[in-house]
This record gives sequence, structure tokens and C-alpha cells, in this order.
Amino acid sequence: MFKKIPLAVLTLVLVASCVSPKVYKELEDKYANLKQENRTLLNENDALLNAKNTAENELKQLTAAYNEAVAERDKLQADFNATKSNLDNLKASYAALEKNSSASIAENSKKNRELLAQLEAKEQALAAENARLAKLKKELQDRSDRVAELESVIASKDAAMTALKNAISRALTDFEGKGLTVNQRDGKVYVSMENKLLFSPGSWAVGTEGRRAVQQLGSVLGVNPDIAVLIEGHTDNAPYQGSGNLSGNWDLSTKRATAIVNILRENPAINPQNLTAAGRGEHAPIATNDTAEGKAKNRRIEVVLTPKLDELSKLLNEH
Repeated sequence: MFKKIPLAVLTLVLVASCVSPKVYKELEDKYANLKQENRTLLNENDALLNAKNTAENELKQLTAAYNEAVAERDKLQADFNATKSNLDNLKASYAALEKNSSASIAENSKKNRELLAQLEAKEQALAAENARLAKLKKELQDRSDRVAELESVIASKDAAMTALKNAISRALTDFEGKGLTVNQRDGKVYVSMENKLLFSPGSWAVGTEGRRAVQQLGSVLGVNPDIAVLIEGHTDNAPYQGSGNLSGNWDLSTKRATAIVNILRENPAINPQNLTAAGRGEHAPIATNDTAEGKAKNRRIEVVLTPKLDELSKLLNEH
């Protein structure tokens, strides 16, 4: 899930860097666009989950209605069969009594007409129930098809993200045990790189080994244009002690995230519109800051890869 970039942080960065008003305005516009894109993606994701849940609930209701209609039809069919059997018996009795008296014939004739009327009413009720059952069956099938289609697209996205994770793991094999991990959860792929692989203490300049890791990651992203890439910078909770025009850990984490984005932008196969840089400072730790080992894990760059949801949005809009 995308994280918000506080405008105050960007303002501090721009003021500290003494940039021109034009550059400041461009960065401010870019920040607003990124915030809007983040909100749009979050809203799309929530809408898709709600649509899936609604479709599944409607499917359950239609299934229950369909089963109820089947039971009603079977009951009507049984009543119809019993009435028809009774009518056949009376017809046989009528034929036997026809030879007796006119009174018996009249009585049986009356019963015969009553049974014929009952039979006709049962036939009409059965026909109406069959029509209702056919309609429910069609609605049930349509809803089942839609749920299956949604699940198929979601499964396809999950499979694509699994393939992406495996491709990234293969591309970054050389960096195993050097503070780099690749994980998949909640439909996203997370690539975490500890700062010891990327930066010197207090610096946002990427070292040779770290640049190679980012470039190899970029080689995979370049052949996956339908992936949104969020680069998050994180620090431990130790106050920033380095030199330079930095306001603190949040500023440092933002510059480090931007440094990774700049390396990825060197790959012409990566669409810059898919890239977002964010600084989180010390506010999203993954380990305790009470130990040196925990602090090392917290000082990291996280690359969050998310599939675009255009196909699912189109599918929902078509229904």
C-alpha cells in the first residue's frame, strides 16, 4: 500500500537545497499527482474487494433462491402427479359407473370437472414456477460467471506477481546474505535492501555494489511494464549526525529513496510514471531499535511492487 509523502518534508528539502521556484513548483505538482495516484489506487483496490464480496454475497442469495425454487417445483410436480393419478382413477370409476345410473354419472361428471380444473390450475402454477426457476438459474449462472471471471483475473495477477518475485530472486542471487530479501504478501512483492549494501553512514550516494543490485532489479522491472514501483527509504531512530543540508532522518530517507529512483530511471525500459519515491524516516521499523542488529535491519530501502488494476477496473465497469 502506498504511503503519503508529507508536503512539509518536500518543502524542507527544496528550501534546504536552494532550488529555483520553477523546480519547486514542478516538484510540488509531482507530489500532488503522486498523492492523487496513491488515493486513486487505494480507492480502486477497496472498490474491487467490495465488488468481489458483493458478488459472492449475491451468488449465495441466488443459490438459496434457486434451491428454494427447485423444492417448490418438485412439490408442485408431486401434487400434479397425485392429482393426475386421482383423475385417472376417477375416470376408470366413471367408466364403470356409467352403466349404472344417471345420478352416479352426474356425480362423477361433477367430480371430473372439479379435478380437471384443479389439474389445470396445477399445470399453470407449475409452468409459472418453472419460468421463475429458469430465470433464477440464468441469474445464478451469470453471477457465477462474473465471480469466476473476477477470481480468474485476480489469480492471474497473483501468478504474475509470483513469477515476478521468482525473477527478482534469480536476478539478485549474487546479493544473498548481504542484507537483501525478497518476499511476497498481500498480492505485492517486497524487495528489502539494508543500507549496508547501498549507502555509507549518513550518505545518500549509492555505492558500487548497491548500484549493481539496483541495476539488476531494474533489468527485471524493465520487462514488467504493468507494475507500479514504490521506493521507500527507512532509517533507525538514531538522530542524524552527518554533514550536509539535511533536516534529519526523514530528509535522509527521502534522499536515499530518490537516489534509487534515479538509478532505475537510467534504464530506458522502465516507465518513469511507474516510479514513486517516499521517505519514512524512523517511523516504520521492522525490528527493535534497542540492538545494533535491529537498527541495521531498520536502516533499509524497501521496493514495493504492486500490479496495476486497470483490467479489474474495466471488468467491473462492464457489469
